[in-house]
Amino acid sequence: MSIKNEFSKHANEYNNHNIIQQIIAKSLIRELKNKPKKILELGCGSGQIFNHINWPIDFYKAIDFSAEMCELHPKHSNIEVKCFDFDTKEFLNEIKDDSYDLVLSSSSLQWSKNLDKIIKNLSFITKEINAVLFTSNTFKSIQNITNTKSPILCESEIKKAFSHYYTCEFETIMYKLEFENKKDLFNYIKNSGVSGGSKILDFKNAKKLYKEYKLNYLEFEVIFVKTVSKV
Repeated sequence: MSIKNEFSKHANEYNNHNIIQQIIAKSLIRELKNKPKKILELGCGSGQIFNHINWPIDFYKAIDFSAEMCELHPKHSNIEVKCFDFDTKEFLNEIKDDSYDLVLSSSSLQWSKNLDKIIKNLSFITKEINAVLFTSNTFKSIQNITNTKSPILCESEIKKAFSHYYTCEFETIMYKLEFENKKDLFNYIKNSGVSGGSKILDFKNAKKLYKEYKLNYLEFEVIFVKTVSKV
């Protein structure tokens, strides 16, 4: 299953299973020092970021590659919600003539196949980016048991891409989400979309994990990125 299909499949129930995503989205907005009027958001989902914005805005462009997620996002006359894969030429053409006070992204950019290219193009349209990305250390214990590699970027790759074009502040945090039993734990992985379409829970690995996974929590490592100035 592709990453896009993974998120689309669970779009209607996503808000019930994305606890960590909700926490970091709220933290991302809480840490903003200014209240920008013109905002671009990448990976808008069903509106986790937008729902925390409590100041007047002039224009908000929200981008997500899941049409189902875009349908769930809040709509208004000054909100433009569009379905694009931010790795595509079509997306870059969509934003190339734009200008924003701020670009926001929460739990999304880690899926990029060319993060450096995205950040380069964003540097042409904004001076400020505030983002939070999951790193490849998310589900690290599961990866160790199943001998699988994370489908998302590692911390150093993320830092390198942003630092090519901006002077940045970085903060890496490990969250642990506890569960009462293994059934709830594995249901969370299945329904949250966090697995990103990887085959980490095919039948063979699921069986192995049920037997060998002794922890009562899942690990989520995230990196908060705040651009300070352009390089």
